[in-house]
Amino acid sequence: MYIVSWPKPLSNDQNQAFVKECTVVYPPGYLRFLQRFGEGTYRGWLNVQFPDKDVLKPFAEYGLWEHDEDSPITEQEIGECIVIGTTVDGDFLAVHPQTAGLLWLPRHAEHIKAISLQAREQDDEGMYALMLDEIYRQVYGISQEGAVYYEPWTGTRSHLFLRLPQGPGQLTLPDLAGMCQADYPPDLSIETEYACHLFYRQLGGYVRLNYAYQQEVAIFYEQDQDAQQAFAVMKQWLLSKGC
Repeated sequence: MYIVSWPKPLSNDQNQAFVKECTVVYPPGYLRFLQRFGEGTYRGWLNVQFPDKDVLKPFAEYGLWEHDEDSPITEQEIGECIVIGTTVDGDFLAVHPQTAGLLWLPRHAEHIKAISLQAREQDDEGMYALMLDEIYRQVYGISQEGAVYYEPWTGTRSHLFLRLPQGPGQLTLPDLAGMCQADYPPDLSIETEYACHLFYRQLGGYVRLNYAYQQEVAIFYEQDQDAQQAFAVMKQWLLSKGC
């Protein structure tokens, strides 16, 4: 798994506090994952977060989800859930003290889903990453493609947005992406029809070329001296190409 920037791991004191405060059983590897990598975003999809027992309490009164005999929890029990992850679309991944397994509370669907996962002998951060991939498969019905990466929330990330003007004789974003990879080979690259991400350890971040918007280029980088030097070089190169 590629780690985008320097993690802010869960401390031993925080770990003990979470275990002491909560009466739920967390998924295998969840706390170990946080101990090694801290909070962050997995594969641009799921935010892995510290346990939050308060965020869903108001939702017990909103009537967002339908409840019948097949529902894994009642409407009242929504407020008792502990959230351990959210997606960029607003879905919740949670656990409940009286419910085995994981719960998926979708933002744009009417039914809460119980996530059943096979027991694994190992209990480490690698196993939790595999579990997240399995959750994705169960929720969306397909396997997530592309490289596996994790973007820790450092609190020290900076960014710059640029625009590549379009017109006759101008470079396109895919052209620019190819040139960038040739001149500055990335440590990891992920390209889809919507965007191209070029990851650089020197930046502690990446260059994102937004194919969907056709003109947007963004640099995400850390604030330490080495990363800022790498950022200055990349910024000047992009400006020299017409951004």
